[in-house]
Amino acid sequence: MTAPVLPLTPVSPPAGASDFLVLEAISKGFPGVQALDGAGLGVRAGEIHGVVGENGAGKSTLIKVLAGVYRPDAGRILLNGAEIETGSPDAVQAAGVRFIHQELNLVPHFTVAETIFLGQELSGPFGLRTGAMRRAAEAFLKDSLDAAIAGNRLIADLGIAERKLVQIARALIDGKARVVVFDEPTAPLSHTEIEHLFRAIDALARRGIAMIYVSHYLSEITRICHRVSVLRNGRNVGLVDPVGPDDADRLISLMVGRDIGDLYPKRNHAAAAPWLKLTSLSQSPHYADVDLELRRGEIVGLAGLIGSGREELVDTIVGLARPASGSISIDGRPLRSGSTAAAAGRGLAHVPRDRRNDGLVLAMNVADNINLASLEAVSTGGFVRRGAATTRAQQSAEALDIRPKTVSTAARLLSGGNQQKVVLARGLATGASLFVLDEPTIGVDVGAKAEIYALIERLAAEGAAVLVSSSDPAELLGLCDRILVLLRGRIVAEVTPETTDLDRLVALTTGGDAAGGIAA
Repeated sequence: MTAPVLPLTPVSPPAGASDFLVLEAISKGFPGVQALDGAGLGVRAGEIHGVVGENGAGKSTLIKVLAGVYRPDAGRILLNGAEIETGSPDAVQAAGVRFIHQELNLVPHFTVAETIFLGQELSGPFGLRTGAMRRAAEAFLKDSLDAAIAGNRLIADLGIAERKLVQIARALIDGKARVVVFDEPTAPLSHTEIEHLFRAIDALARRGIAMIYVSHYLSEITRICHRVSVLRNGRNVGLVDPVGPDDADRLISLMVGRDIGDLYPKRNHAAAAPWLKLTSLSQSPHYADVDLELRRGEIVGLAGLIGSGREELVDTIVGLARPASGSISIDGRPLRSGSTAAAAGRGLAHVPRDRRNDGLVLAMNVADNINLASLEAVSTGGFVRRGAATTRAQQSAEALDIRPKTVSTAARLLSGGNQQKVVLARGLATGASLFVLDEPTIGVDVGAKAEIYALIERLAAEGAAVLVSSSDPAELLGLCDRILVLLRGRIVAEVTPETTDLDRLVALTTGGDAAGGIAA
């Protein structure tokens, strides 16, 4: 049975209700960065309050102040009129504030039940009540999130979407939540799973729980939120009250403070010689008999849901996995599979889907991250020429508008969009001719998206071959020359933006398109 779609405007809190949670005049600075400058937030009981802003606007820092991870330089937090100790995660937890973070941070060798009850285990006279925890975890997942996940499964064996649902269950299982913060909760989820999550959020609101919803997906913000606070450069620049489906343009204007023009650049490139070719590539049970050809000067998209084989196919192309059969060639010459070094040596640059864990060395500064894949260009006799490395990285940072401009800033302190630009800059520094971009704008704000899209178009215009794997069908339609659709491990369609709309592409990725086959 198809899950019902929530109304665009959820049930509103009582008229005239006062703010249940208040973050008042919060300021927080880091070396070289003033992340928050007197920012504030007020959330009513039973309200879903959206928080939006470009990467670097201060959203994540504000949430971390609320969580007690950071102690603010100034300001205070009030919950139902009582001040909460800042800089104390224990005080925040005791007050009933719960967090659904973008990063999963789950223990891979724990079971689902152990993870959900971590720190709040059920025990009896004979020790842990493992059976009771398993049954309770399964019941909560089923009743609250409509997810059938066995409590004895290991986290390591779950997909990303299932891990996200376990993370949500862990935060809510004790039933003591008074405030729930959702920080980019839908990034790894499919359409159906997002509907499950939205129904759970709506149910929490009806129970009077105050919620903060942080997302770069404005369609989600305008659909489920009652009010929206907009941050820019660490300050409040607007409160949209109420918010509705027609307010996306207004939110964008407040967020970026400038005209970004069309989100997707006009295509100004022409396909040339074939460059990347996959022939009958197979890796059971993930994908089978995949044929793909990508030309220089062309942007080709890969569409497919989680579990379609899209992620595994990308991992094989870049050398992170080895196919069972079939071949890969670049510029007509076979590529040794299962070797990232071989792929890089043939001019392939990879932007991974998990930039924080796989794309960056967070403890290193921006300059070192940019130069990491091409140290020979700034080294002599095995020693890095620090001045040359800094100058080279500074040029890349200015070309891509990486903020802050200081390349000595640690990568961990950058916003998501600027971290993504650093990963792109590293690929550009190698002089790559083939770019494989896996979820290139996931968790990135609309302003940074426009800049990244323009950069991708520039790569193609300069003759690079670009493969974009994305779970966002609108992104693929706006950016790509051709789109290949993966369903259950096989390419079931090839479409172009000129002949396909969003509904058709979604239908193809979900198996709902009756025509099937290869579309023109």
